Amino acid sequence: MTSTREMRELSLCLQIIRSSNENLQSISLYNSSFHTSSFEKTDLSLRINISTDCAADTQFFSLFIHELALNKDKHTDLTSLLFHGIEWDPEKMSILCTLLQGKSSIKQLEFQKNIFESRCLSELSGEIGRSSLIKAIAFSDCKIGSTGTVLLASSLSKNSNSQVEELQIWEDSIGSKGAEELAAMIEVNHSLRLLTILDKNSIAAAPLISTVLARNRSLEVHIWGGDKLSIKFIPESGTLRISGKNNSSSLQRIVCSLGWNTTVVTLDMTGVHLRSRWARDFRVVLECNKTLKDVNLSRTSLRNRSVVYIAAGLFKNSCLEKLKLDGNRFGGVGLEHLLCPLSRFSPLQHETANTTLQILAFGGEKSNFAKNGGVLAILRLLETNQTLVHLIINQDKSLRPNDFVRIFRSLERNTTLQRLSLRSCRGLQGEVVLQAIMDTLIVNPWIEEIDLSDTPLQESGKAAPVYEKLGLNSSPVQESELLANLPLAMPTCCRILVCGQQHAGKNTLCSSIYYSMSATNFPYMDQLRSLIDPIKQIAKTSEMKITKLQDNGTKVSIWNLSGKIENLALYNLLFPQHGNQNTFFLLVSSFTRSPTDKYPKSSEEIEEELLHWLKSICSNSKRSDQTQSILPHVVIVLTRTDMISQQPEGLQPIASVIQNLREEFKSYIEIYPTVFTVDARSSASVSRLARHLRKTTKTVLERNPLIYQVCNDLVNLLYEWRSRNSNKPVMKWNEYCELCQMKIPALRIRSRLDNMEKVNNQRKEVAKSIRHLGEIIFFEDLGFLVLDCEWFFSDVLDQIMNLASKLNSAERRLRDGFISRKEMENIITERLQRPNQITISTLELGGSSKVVSHCLEANDLINVMLKLELGYEKEPGDPMTLLLVPAILEQGAADNQSWDMMPSSECVYVGRHLECEEARHVCFTSDFFPRLQVHLHNKIMRSANQQGLAYRLEKNLIYVIINGIHVRVEVGGQPHHYVDILACSSKNITEIIRLFHQLIVPSIQGLCSPNISFSENIIRPDCVRCLIPHRFRKTQHVPLKYIKDILQSLPADGMYDYQHTWTSVEDHNRVHILNSVSDYTRDLLSDDEFRDVLQVRYNDLHHLAVELATPMTLLENGESSDLVATDAANSTQEMVEPSISGIAKGVETVLQRLKLIEQEIKDLKQEIQGLRFYEHRLLIELHRKVDYVVNYNTQLEERKVPHMFYFVQLYSSNRRLVTRLLPGMTTLRLHMLCEFRKEMHVVEDQVGCELIQEPILLGEWGT
Repeated sequence: MTSTREMRELSLCLQIIRSSNENLQSISLYNSSFHTSSFEKTDLSLRINISTDCAADTQFFSLFIHELALNKDKHTDLTSLLFHGIEWDPEKMSILCTLLQGKSSIKQLEFQKNIFESRCLSELSGEIGRSSLIKAIAFSDCKIGSTGTVLLASSLSKNSNSQVEELQIWEDSIGSKGAEELAAMIEVNHSLRLLTILDKNSIAAAPLISTVLARNRSLEVHIWGGDKLSIKFIPESGTLRISGKNNSSSLQRIVCSLGWNTTVVTLDMTGVHLRSRWARDFRVVLECNKTLKDVNLSRTSLRNRSVVYIAAGLFKNSCLEKLKLDGNRFGGVGLEHLLCPLSRFSPLQHETANTTLQILAFGGEKSNFAKNGGVLAILRLLETNQTLVHLIINQDKSLRPNDFVRIFRSLERNTTLQRLSLRSCRGLQGEVVLQAIMDTLIVNPWIEEIDLSDTPLQESGKAAPVYEKLGLNSSPVQESELLANLPLAMPTCCRILVCGQQHAGKNTLCSSIYYSMSATNFPYMDQLRSLIDPIKQIAKTSEMKITKLQDNGTKVSIWNLSGKIENLALYNLLFPQHGNQNTFFLLVSSFTRSPTDKYPKSSEEIEEELLHWLKSICSNSKRSDQTQSILPHVVIVLTRTDMISQQPEGLQPIASVIQNLREEFKSYIEIYPTVFTVDARSSASVSRLARHLRKTTKTVLERNPLIYQVCNDLVNLLYEWRSRNSNKPVMKWNEYCELCQMKIPALRIRSRLDNMEKVNNQRKEVAKSIRHLGEIIFFEDLGFLVLDCEWFFSDVLDQIMNLASKLNSAERRLRDGFISRKEMENIITERLQRPNQITISTLELGGSSKVVSHCLEANDLINVMLKLELGYEKEPGDPMTLLLVPAILEQGAADNQSWDMMPSSECVYVGRHLECEEARHVCFTSDFFPRLQVHLHNKIMRSANQQGLAYRLEKNLIYVIINGIHVRVEVGGQPHHYVDILACSSKNITEIIRLFHQLIVPSIQGLCSPNISFSENIIRPDCVRCLIPHRFRKTQHVPLKYIKDILQSLPADGMYDYQHTWTSVEDHNRVHILNSVSDYTRDLLSDDEFRDVLQVRYNDLHHLAVELATPMTLLENGESSDLVATDAANSTQEMVEPSISGIAKGVETVLQRLKLIEQEIKDLKQEIQGLRFYEHRLLIELHRKVDYVVNYNTQLEERKVPHMFYFVQLYSSNRRLVTRLLPGMTTLRLHMLCEFRKEMHVVEDQVGCELIQEPILLGEWGT
């Protein structure tokens, strides 16, 4: 009866299979050891348990598979088949293959504890390979072994139709042969997406995963090798995890496959025992792999040798971001090598070898970093690395508390590290360590997290203040105004600029002043200095020298300019400016021309020398609005007093000369009334001058505007920094910010949420203030501060300004002044390396040392040159561009002395002569015109309107073509004190003059000191047309103001017809170059300049009209006939006395007033008539254009609109033909001619069009 019930249930299963109403998706067939067979059905699945005890039931499996194959068209949703415990024979396998063929919908096959014959495996593998629908296949504990694996791999690799995406082999041993065949299949199969191998042996892991990695397959891999090895690769996240134990050769094979892999991003080998040979291969991976970003090698038993290999790979790695090496056994030697690519070892090394690693972990109970340079390596890393954001030192027992104190001290200057993990480090204990941590967090707000878990500091409860401070560093900070509420103080540093001609004894004088003002006394120094050979004094270098000393808390620097002010007057770096008058001048002149000359100078020579330097001081000193009353202070010193006795007239002529100069320059310079005469070789002779300088220093500082106290503090810190870094005359901007963060609380970033930009601006303002004090040279755009000004002026600016003498070979110089940037870098490098070490003064008081001249690269110096406008790039941004340095240009016969355009009758020639109004007191510096050449070029190139632009430079010449206007800018005078601007164009004079005043004149004024003002003069047009040289056109220009004053003094009807007469020009042989001619002022002035004259007249007439507006008021006492005149100026009423004499006096006053009014009215009428000159000018232009239209070419095609017209003027009933339009014409009519191809005639009885004369309309038509 039981057997009958079982057969009935199995028959129901067959009916389900034969039915087309079932939507089964999965069928599971189990050979079970139960006594009865059964089935379990759900909506989507069917589970059948076939008992192995009944022989009839065992035959049901074949029948069921057969029915399923016959009715597979009815089960289109069936995708999964599971077979458990089935023993396959050829007949059953044949039926299964039939099921899988054709239009089968089966996509997933799973075999659990099945038994396959070799023939069955071969047939199944072939069908799987041929099927294009099967996506997943799994064998679990089926003992297919290496034979079955080989058959499967061969089938999947040979058939291109196979679409198997998942292959799983569980609880089996595929062997090395099967692993190799699967690896070969992976090489050619691109459809596989999941590979799972659970093998009893770990030998299969290496071939499979290495192939997947080497071929960059997006294949998810799970391999278990018993209890020894586990490999997991997830291609979506790029994570490869390897754990357990394996032989070294397998691990080497795996790591070698990572060399050119692009799919692995994270490599985790935690706990795997690695040897040095694996590390050697991993070095190549670090050098070649471009996608590996995260490597975890914790607890891998790495020793020093292995870490050395890894460190070598980091040198060339440019992608790794995270490296964990904690829990290993390397010590100080290995750590030193590991941190080497992450650290900088020289100031010349701009960055570390590895700039991508951000997270680094090391440490462990068995590590020992306290010896063999481990601590020094950590300190160097924290001080120089700029990319590491997270540092982990775990479970270290070797570092002592003092080592951690040093580590936290080095973190004070680190601005990139954000997290520091010191978990279970036993050296973190004691108050000293806690204080070091708190001090670091005060100056370093960028540290976000410090992990002190399981440390003695936390166990003792002392870690709470650290976490509290970390919280404060991440909280908002109340913002303050820029440098607001900072205390003010008097400056504590003063400069003495010693200037004068060469061989005036300035070097000796500066040395004597230094020893007289310095507190150190040197016995017998006077005797030693008196033995200096005068010939050796002449042979001394002419480079600028700076001597620094301390005088009662005041830092005094003596700048010996050595007669080279022309080359040093750059960028306003030397002279007082912007209200900081902590500088005064020591003007030195000698009684003789040289130390060996026995004949004294004349008073005229001394006057010429003093005048030259006084003009230089006036021309370069700048004053702000708040210090306009403070003039540059100058002390005059005359040296070589032993020559005074040889002068027959004594000092009286020289005293008179100096007194005259003092009176002459009293509006520009404050010259001390006492002139010091000294013998520079004797300290006794210089002592009086030294006492005066000491007193003057205090006076100058007292009258100087107050500065922020932070500036004085920072100056002291810069002195200390310079003394510690004697080989670094330049401070980078990041070093300056680090100094402010460490030492200046007012300029410190207090929180990560602080306004960084605002603090940075505050630091820049303080740096600018110190620059104005003359202590440093600050280049904001270039990002560095020059602390050694002597080095900068002598070895940088002098090299740039004197390039012409260095380019002495024809192959290095280009004809038009251009030189390649690379060649320029080679020249600068060559000059700065001569010799490799150059003696310069340091910021120590009066000391000097050797510094390396490579603190700035040649590219930096070229950027300085471009910043100072000493040259420009032809193609900015191109590394191979050409540079033009005006200093290279030389005056020669090939200079262009002609206009680059064909002369024509329509060309207009215009010239303006800009001359210093106070040429006696000011002049241009020698670098003015070269900088103008560069400045004007940069300004034009930045402008949007560059139509037809051309720019060419020659010595003392700028030739520009812009918008059809040819412009020449020339400098002249000895010394240079005027600029000529010449132009030639077919455009009118108004457009040319506007170009002058919008482009060229502002550029000239911007490069000059505010003390220099210009007078504008009009150059004779013939001189512009013929380009007469400077020496012949000295008398051929007239002040513009003079012409305007003449026009304002002329009657209104004579303004337009006024002519200015030019004198003739003759050469030295009395040969006439230009004859005397006269030019109309209307051809010399622009419309804007004429309008200025008319505006003045209009204002005068307006004021006159206001004065004539005298309102009349009636008396309230009934005397209506008596009028009271009200004065408009003071509003006082003049009362007429009730007497005969009073009435007569009033009548006389009224008559005089009426006469004045009558005369003013006549002048007003003449003025109004004079305004008609514009109408006259515009009508002439209209007539010219009408003539052009009338004479238009008639040899054109037949017209449909008349083009020929004429004007007539009506006189009563008569008409008169008008051939010229003149002012004042009325009753004008416009008529058209009737035109044919061969003739034209007047149309009778044509009414015509009345012409209305309006100045505005005529002006628009005329223009």
